[in-house]
Amino acid sequence: MLARRLIPCLDVADGVVVKGVRFRDHRVVGDIVELARRYAADGADELVFYDITASPEGRRVDTAWVERVARELDIPFCVAGGIRSVADAEAVLAAGADKVSVNSPALARPALVDELAARFGSQCVVIGVDVDAQADDHGSWRVVANSGKPDAASDSGRDLLGWVREVADRGAGEIVLNAIRSDGVRGGYALAQLAAVRAATTLPLVASGGAGTPAHFAEVFERCGVDAALAASVFHSGEIRLPELKRFLAARGIVVRP
Repeated sequence: MLARRLIPCLDVADGVVVKGVRFRDHRVVGDIVELARRYAADGADELVFYDITASPEGRRVDTAWVERVARELDIPFCVAGGIRSVADAEAVLAAGADKVSVNSPALARPALVDELAARFGSQCVVIGVDVDAQADDHGSWRVVANSGKPDAASDSGRDLLGWVREVADRGAGEIVLNAIRSDGVRGGYALAQLAAVRAATTLPLVASGGAGTPAHFAEVFERCGVDAALAASVFHSGEIRLPELKRFLAARGIVVRP
């Protein structure tokens, strides 16, 4: 069995790491490079960096800080933020990222997924999916676009499971499911949505939004079969440290990297 991955997430705005609740009211929590170093030393399996305002502001992620981080890391890292073209992705990967993640730009132009997979290989292409926890009248969950800025967020018009299947067909290599209403609340991952997505695709699936205790990580691995769990605030605060979390999960029989 493949080891389950633990992934700290760094939301970046104006060159610093921030954290909010349900994608709102962000506050500064630290320096990008310092936090990246800390997580790498603590045993993170991967890091994810989101330039959260890039897409709503119509710009690409700033590659200057990608280069700064790349010089410090010896673990994989994924970068997201306003990547709208092969050229944008090429610039981010050339700056040192191992993978790129696209979200709103893919919703606006789905062929972007095909283009990125053809140019760089599916293993480099991650699709971020922001979803509201409330199902609609048809029992479907709606995908939200431009959620990095609440005043710009909108219903994309796409159904969660339909979108997951479409990006898989287009060549995506991984899905990160971000549950907006769970984000920063620390009440646990969105198990219903994650289980539904797991049943809808064989792509690697990353759970994001809601981690508050070590038991939440165990629960999402055991009940939803996700390949990785991403978290931010509980790692940034030091309330959960990666070495202790890995020992806790291993004691539950969940395979993790040392």
